[in-house]
Amino acid sequence: MVDQLPNLGREKQMLAEMGMSSMDDLFSDIPTGVQRKVPLDLPEPQTEEEIFREAQMLLGMNVPVNSRPSFIGAGLYSNYVPSMVPMLATRGEFLTAYTPYQPEVSQGFLQAMWEFQTMISELVELPVSNVSMYDASTAAAEAITCAVRVHDRKSTQKSTIYVSELVPPHRMSVIHNYTQGADIVIKKIPHGDDGLLNLDAAAEAEGACAVYVEQPNAFGLLDEGLCKLKSIIGDNTALIVGVQPVSLGLVSPPGSYGADIVVGEGQPFGIGPTAGGPIYGLFACTEAYIRQMPGRIVGLSRDSDGERAFTLTLSTREQHIRRHRATSNICSNETLIALMGSMHMALLGPEGLESLAIRNAGACSAAKAAIFSIEGIESAHPNGFHFNEFVVKLPSEASKLLQYLDEECDVTGGFDLSNWWPEYDNQLLICTTDQIDIEDIEQLAEGISKWLEVNA
Repeated sequence: MVDQLPNLGREKQMLAEMGMSSMDDLFSDIPTGVQRKVPLDLPEPQTEEEIFREAQMLLGMNVPVNSRPSFIGAGLYSNYVPSMVPMLATRGEFLTAYTPYQPEVSQGFLQAMWEFQTMISELVELPVSNVSMYDASTAAAEAITCAVRVHDRKSTQKSTIYVSELVPPHRMSVIHNYTQGADIVIKKIPHGDDGLLNLDAAAEAEGACAVYVEQPNAFGLLDEGLCKLKSIIGDNTALIVGVQPVSLGLVSPPGSYGADIVVGEGQPFGIGPTAGGPIYGLFACTEAYIRQMPGRIVGLSRDSDGERAFTLTLSTREQHIRRHRATSNICSNETLIALMGSMHMALLGPEGLESLAIRNAGACSAAKAAIFSIEGIESAHPNGFHFNEFVVKLPSEASKLLQYLDEECDVTGGFDLSNWWPEYDNQLLICTTDQIDIEDIEQLAEGISKWLEVNA
């Protein structure tokens, strides 16, 4: 038919071949109410040089997190990463390695992954770890569904989980996405005015499938009451604890106070914030959950000569292919980024990890002392113990202070908590890491003082 229409344009030829007379006919199945009538406002075609020049201009508008004092954390933290980490991670045997389904050609890669698991298990004091998750949010959601699979038949509250009300909204969104189609009921455990978990309310979770809490919580508070939580909820309810891994250089590991599953954001080890990704999540558990644990696990065995041999274990490749039969939506992992984390941890060692945690905690204490000495600034939790982060109460909106610090003081002042909870519009979450020194703290405190004077 195309040959019979030599005088028609190519577009009309193709339409005629499909039995249509216009482009409108091609999209006739799309309801008119959702059709775009106004053309997209797109620029004219550009050369490679023009595109590159414009991209550089747009990128130049960003403020690199390490280009000035930055007190923003809220889940991603700017700890110093030794130069050895990216140097090793960009070696070809790591950077280009593919999924090690064939262990006979992947022993070095598998051993590195096994070493990562070993370090995570020692860090959180649980016997089993996987090779990583995508991030802390998917790790938390997977931990919850894992606990439901194990405890659903034992539970007196069928498919019910309890979650701290201070779990950040972006993480709760992922948890909701995982649970909404699985008939899992989510209930919130309240916190008191001191920011700590209400243990009396937590007692209602006894007999549920799982309880999920975070240590430290979203306000940076370390909650000693969590050490009693397992005895309150009982053995038939899984205790899932989300951690900031650097804190474990000083704080008791969750396994020591009864956690069944530990998850967290591994990002503070091995990689900077990187605009939110790529990052990696941590997942460790007791042996009761190992058969339901998501992701990949590397195991140590022996070959026919009795030599050490590493291989993916407990879940077969079919687990990753037959998604409708899989126990998890996650069949892969963030291997390269997790290996960067293991390199960082190996370079630190136990004493180095403790030193890093002390530097974080020391910077936090120094920042609290400087900022709370300013008249007009209050602590949201004056009696609390903090790691990395703390919350200040301001006389007006936190967004106004952040704008002033950004424009007038060249400081990234922290995280406006109204981004998570609108009722906290006058509260600012300030984060300190090993990259914050006393001059940075003085610059922040001076900026806050000037802002108060301007707005007096």
